[in-house]
Amino acid sequence: MAKVVVLGAGTGGMPAAYEVKEALGKDHDVLMVNEREEFRFVPSNPWVAVGWRESSAVTMPIEKYLSKKHIGFKCARIDKIDAEANLLISSEGEEISYDYLIIATGPRLAFDAIEGAGPDGFTQSVCTLDHAQHCYSDFEKLVANPGPAIVGAFQGASCFGPAYEYAFILDKALRDAKIRHKVPITYVTSEPYIGHLGLGGVGDSKSMLESELRNRNIKWICNAQVDKVTDGVMHISELNRKGEVDFTYEEAFRHSMLIPPFGGVPAVANVEGLCNPKGFVITDEHQRSPKYPNIFSGGVCVAIPPVETTPVPTGTPKTGYMIETMMTAIAHNLKRIIVDNQAPTAKGTWHAICLADMGDTGAAFVAMPQIPPRNVTWFKQGKWVHLAKIAFEKYFMRKMKTGTSEPVYEKYVLKALGIERLEQDGHDK
Repeated sequence: MAKVVVLGAGTGGMPAAYEVKEALGKDHDVLMVNEREEFRFVPSNPWVAVGWRESSAVTMPIEKYLSKKHIGFKCARIDKIDAEANLLISSEGEEISYDYLIIATGPRLAFDAIEGAGPDGFTQSVCTLDHAQHCYSDFEKLVANPGPAIVGAFQGASCFGPAYEYAFILDKALRDAKIRHKVPITYVTSEPYIGHLGLGGVGDSKSMLESELRNRNIKWICNAQVDKVTDGVMHISELNRKGEVDFTYEEAFRHSMLIPPFGGVPAVANVEGLCNPKGFVITDEHQRSPKYPNIFSGGVCVAIPPVETTPVPTGTPKTGYMIETMMTAIAHNLKRIIVDNQAPTAKGTWHAICLADMGDTGAAFVAMPQIPPRNVTWFKQGKWVHLAKIAFEKYFMRKMKTGTSEPVYEKYVLKALGIERLEQDGHDK
């Protein structure tokens, strides 16, 4: 009997636990380890941050639903991984053994890389539910006392979708409150141009997103390096193509939300030979650690190289579809190893697919593969994307409660976008 431990119950870890248990069957144990007792649907955080969602709508108890599938659960914060001894060591000193480990912790939010950044400083975040709730409190203060707002992504960030989402959602929320005319919004980003997205652009993303920002009277600063944040003032250097400072700004704000750079969580990053210098897990094409063959990893915590060199550092995003396929590959590979006694063969995809809400409309993009040159490049917008994201939230939460192993992105998102045909045709529709 093998014991598989899944570390991290996020949008990657929870599906992984269900799929691995289904693949291995009753003769093998699956244990989920997470520092909180509830699952949190991170993609809905921008809605929470303006009061469009209650936390109860995007959370659910983990143990209640995992137990229905005979999956164990341990609520514990892991401070150390002893990869040589196959042990997880909790903050309470408890040792949790494993035969195989799946690391799905997500990232460390590296606010400390920028002076004054983060909820403990002067900017807000939508990267966690707690941060989104804190952001909502700050949003309410903005509504009560309007003033300038800054939204965007710090240098080194790799997740630009939520930054654009929040900018557009904030615009809509302020219009609903009839105070948009009192709140100038500036979009500040490390991207070399609007719509770069950490992907070198996707189709017509540049002109389309620029047009949306103009239509909503949102100004922008690209190639932006935030030097520091003080109370109510963001100190910004705009770099040129040579990486030299071209302009400097001191932008006043009453409300700000910027996505931070990511790094590896300490317990993972500190394992010798497991990670790259930033703490992201190094994996082979089968999501397996080259140094520790019984450790697999998927999601935001894995190492992926930047798409291209930019004047201000930008990382490569890991979108939901990519994460879903990584976890499915891990489940298939563990079955090959544990049940079939064969070498792993399954691989995750390097395709990027995203639904981005824009308040009262939305944008969908597809990049196949994520790193150019691509077979498929596709970018569209419309009210239907806004509605599709609402529906997807419901589909995903239902999957987490029922424990089905059906691929949500493949069944709902790809079919909605007609990607199956696109993938076969290999050209834009």
